[in-house]
Amino acid sequence: MPRILMTGASGGIGTSLRKLLPPIYPDLLLSDIKPPADLGANEKFKAADLADLAQCEAICEGVDGIIHFGGYSVEGTWDQILQANIIGGYNLFEAAYRKGVKRVVFASSNHAVGFYPRHHKIGTDVTPRPDGRYGVSKVFGEAVGALYADKHGLKVTCLRIGNFGDMPLDQRRLAIWLKPDDLVQLCRIGLEHPDIHFEIFYGASLNERAWWDNHRAYELGYRPTGRAEDFREHAMAEQAKLKPDPVGDYFQGGTFCSMEFDADPSRIIDWKKR
Repeated sequence: MPRILMTGASGGIGTSLRKLLPPIYPDLLLSDIKPPADLGANEKFKAADLADLAQCEAICEGVDGIIHFGGYSVEGTWDQILQANIIGGYNLFEAAYRKGVKRVVFASSNHAVGFYPRHHKIGTDVTPRPDGRYGVSKVFGEAVGALYADKHGLKVTCLRIGNFGDMPLDQRRLAIWLKPDDLVQLCRIGLEHPDIHFEIFYGASLNERAWWDNHRAYELGYRPTGRAEDFREHAMAEQAKLKPDPVGDYFQGGTFCSMEFDADPSRIIDWKKR
């Protein structure tokens, strides 16, 4: 069995996948800047600061494939995003190349395209429209992944993850929800499918309200088991508790779009289509 490295093992997604991946990839190496508080005796862990290339190389030694969930996972200051996501993201790809890693699954985000309106269904080949510094870092990561795929032959899959969790928690998440088991499916395609060169998939389950065309993932065998509408009543009840957000409710990126927003909305939003 291949040795798989998963970065970001102490984060929310990493914590969930630590339970789901070992039956599939028994030789799983975990990494983060600090070990998970509940690290099991049978779990293999190496600490690494992704902003340090030498530390990235150390965790890539002897690895066949990488699932890269490490980095700063929300909007932050420029320095936070720069160190963890941009420098860290570049270091991870460079270390993978230097150490002969064959495949990388990169956790991108829906926030790479967050400034598309919700009524506009988009594919993976649209011009990026990030909704913050975090989204910019994910666009950068996708670009670096494409570079290493085309120039060095690394097989790279970028997952524009929607909202990961056990159920969708509001109206927006009914369109972008990603069940943990479905994320595992997407990771397996990236790590195992023979036709992977460079791909971008949307990280979303079977969501009838989806804003994204994810046909390429389906062509490569993706069959999500999560169905967002099964949780519609709960999600809409939670939505009723939220305050209206004229900007965030219009764009796919939600509150990431309205955060720090001080442009003239009439120049950006076609209000007649709301």
